[in-house]
Amino acid sequence: MSLPPILAALRKHKAGVFLIGLQVALTLAIVCNLIFIVVTNAQRIQRPTGLDEGNLFLIGQAFVNAPTGDDSAMLDKLDSMQLIDLATLRALPDVQSVASVSTIPLLGSSNIANVSLQPAQLHGLTQAALFRVGDGIMPTFGLRLVAGRDFTRADMRHVDPNAKTAPPLVIVSKALADKLYPHGDAVGKPIWLNQNTAPSTIVGVVARLFTSAQEDYTARAYYTILIPARVDSASTLYAVRSRPGRMYEAMHAARAALFKVSPLRIMQPTGKYSSTGLHTFADIRAMGYALEIALVEILTAISVILLLVTGVGMTGLTSFWVSQRHKQIGIRRALGATRLNILNYFRIENLVIAGGGCVVGAISAVGINLMLLKMFETAHRMPVWYVAAGVGVILLLGQIAVFAPARRASNVPPVVATRSV
Repeated sequence: MSLPPILAALRKHKAGVFLIGLQVALTLAIVCNLIFIVVTNAQRIQRPTGLDEGNLFLIGQAFVNAPTGDDSAMLDKLDSMQLIDLATLRALPDVQSVASVSTIPLLGSSNIANVSLQPAQLHGLTQAALFRVGDGIMPTFGLRLVAGRDFTRADMRHVDPNAKTAPPLVIVSKALADKLYPHGDAVGKPIWLNQNTAPSTIVGVVARLFTSAQEDYTARAYYTILIPARVDSASTLYAVRSRPGRMYEAMHAARAALFKVSPLRIMQPTGKYSSTGLHTFADIRAMGYALEIALVEILTAISVILLLVTGVGMTGLTSFWVSQRHKQIGIRRALGATRLNILNYFRIENLVIAGGGCVVGAISAVGINLMLLKMFETAHRMPVWYVAAGVGVILLLGQIAVFAPARRASNVPPVVATRSV
């Protein structure tokens, strides 16, 4: 099948060729960038937290009858109420381990500290998210210790939520340990938090722990510090690990048990979104990435719609041309053209139109990505293979779209050429 006759025929339908070529170019340019954004956001949503997320849930509650004040007696009373809750939860048959926490990865509330290797340093070496945690945090979170030791019960203390004193001992994430002490000797070394003059000694390093702020897309997202301290507050958070396969039973039993101990507390029903209540970690992940998940769904839908519209446009244009060329097709059949020749003619014709549109679309796709790089700091350069894959998809879509009308054209009988005689 020679190309010049095809090009000559396309020159007679310049408007249609231009419109379909333009549609192909715009679809390729837009879809490539949309899919790149979708994949990037999907990767962010699937980022590991460092937790063993299965069978893990969070209890948020507030004491109605909590004592007020910041003297030691009031703080001791708050801590006593919290310890009773923790003991109650640990006694439940479906609960494996429990720990009080100030926050949890992806919860959205975090306490950020400046971290330095010198006392009272005005500008720290970096920043890290602080997690104040109680006894049993390692098995509850499912963290993996790669160096040093875990906190002991003797390390635990209870603190005023507004306390600014430096914790004597901390456990840090490996990412932060490598940042501070790149030679791998962080255990036993001091760090200083928030310009404190007193150091905090690193006693352990965990493999990974994600910050509570899901919008952090830098390496700093894994710069985290565990502090052995229960926070004395009327509002408390308890991380709970249930026995395998018994999470929902443990959640219902936990809520009933806590209200039995003290009915004067605020705790929303299980599953209801609130700062108080019981939430599985899967719910926390979904809430933390709600915007990203919605963006992925919307952009995926837009991409599919654009591809469908482009495919329908190709089908419609080819069907229109087939209806206009019935006599010419019949003449070609009468002169010896086979059905396969007619089928291939329209397939190649579509390939020429789509190929031209893809050339323009590929250049436009790269241009749009470069524009996004300048407009948004979080944008990344799109790999070339996204454009190559997009071209392949568009060309394949064109061949699928043209097949039905091309097959109909190949079935035109030679006798059509004589009907007007």
